[in-house]
Amino acid sequence: MKLANPLQYPLAVLAGGLFLVGGVRLVRLPNVVAIPVAVAIATAGATVLQSRGPETVELTNKAINREFQQVRQQAVALGTRADELHEEATKLLTASDQMELLGVVQYACDRTQELPQKIDQLAQRMDGNDALLSVDELNHQLKQAEAKVRHSKGVAQEQWGKLANSLKRNIALAQHGEDARQAQLANLSTLIAESGGVLQQLQNKLRTADLTSSVAADELRDLSDEFKGFQENVDVLIA
Repeated sequence: MKLANPLQYPLAVLAGGLFLVGGVRLVRLPNVVAIPVAVAIATAGATVLQSRGPETVELTNKAINREFQQVRQQAVALGTRADELHEEATKLLTASDQMELLGVVQYACDRTQELPQKIDQLAQRMDGNDALLSVDELNHQLKQAEAKVRHSKGVAQEQWGKLANSLKRNIALAQHGEDARQAQLANLSTLIAESGGVLQQLQNKLRTADLTSSVAADELRDLSDEFKGFQENVDVLIA
């Protein structure tokens, strides 16, 4: 049986994470023992879950399917990078006893692993040559985005504003009887690409910062929050 990427399966990650925290905090296992065992537990759990998982989604409309597959590949690639960051953060932040910050970074990485499955769910709603996105559905997404704009600040507000503008363009397409699905997938592609940029910043900061510094910890936390903001944008598009 082929081993699975544990970060694509949140339950497997949870099992490994619980062992890691319990082993380090309660049993006082050394990191060189706790981390490999936690990874092994997560990998074993993910492999079992993978064997029960659904097959890859294929859309009936060939043009839409091409766009969908490209976006899904982006999501999988982002998940792989998040996997690498998760492992690196676990080693560095555990060694510097930054367990609270580790939890923040791990949560952001774990959410990324849900992306392919969420995109598959969106594809199932999009399937069929005549399955145009409805104006009502897009308006609902727009209301969610505009509410976030009103209650956000700084970078998060800018992110939500961009999403709201994109949704307005998609609504205009749908109102004129045009297929807004490709535009919606393009929005997803942009969000995933921008998420990748923030993920890279997070990894760079993790590698170069003084992890015992409160200033560096705050910067890492802010980047993690920005990364989660993109994930929330995605959630609105696929809700």
